[in-house]
Amino acid sequence: MIEFRGAGPAEFTERLETVIGIYTAAMNPPGDQITGRKAIMRNHATYPHFQCYFAELREPSLTPGDREEPRTVGFAYGFRGAPGQWWHDVVLRALTEQSGRETAQAWLGHAFELAEIHVHPDYQGKGIGRAMIRTLCAGRGERSAVLSTHDRPTAARHLYASLGFTDLLSRFVFPGGYEEYAIAGRPLPLP
Repeated sequence: MIEFRGAGPAEFTERLETVIGIYTAAMNPPGDQITGRKAIMRNHATYPHFQCYFAELREPSLTPGDREEPRTVGFAYGFRGAPGQWWHDVVLRALTEQSGRETAQAWLGHAFELAEIHVHPDYQGKGIGRAMIRTLCAGRGERSAVLSTHDRPTAARHLYASLGFTDLLSRFVFPGGYEEYAIAGRPLPLP
């Protein structure tokens, strides 16, 4: 059985090796990017209103009364976007240039930024990512949720669209990068 357990900044940071293991299995990044990704994630835990959920698999015990340690099979986290945060500032600037200040502020002025959502490949396609997003967004006070994802037809892109996320920017390349991303958003709360 999969359970979702909330974690704040301290536990998230303590479990960073587990988080990086799932991220690496799901994304298969170049090895030289892992140290930088870990530093970025550690920094994210310092952002305002940070919240994380772990998807944990609890196996039924063969011995009555005995509980095995759960296996973490996924994680998702986000925080309130704010000026001074790299992603927030870069996306706000690009969206302002494309759609105007009023539209950019409507989406990013009081937004919950879904920073990372990953499920170990052995457990993908079972609704875990969808459930983590719903759990993470439940009860949030922000007016919108925003995220970035590769701008190609992936399972993640399909998932976000099925949850009502629409493209705010497409074919977007972050400074210093080369891959194209879609920046997507949807009003909160989720249905």
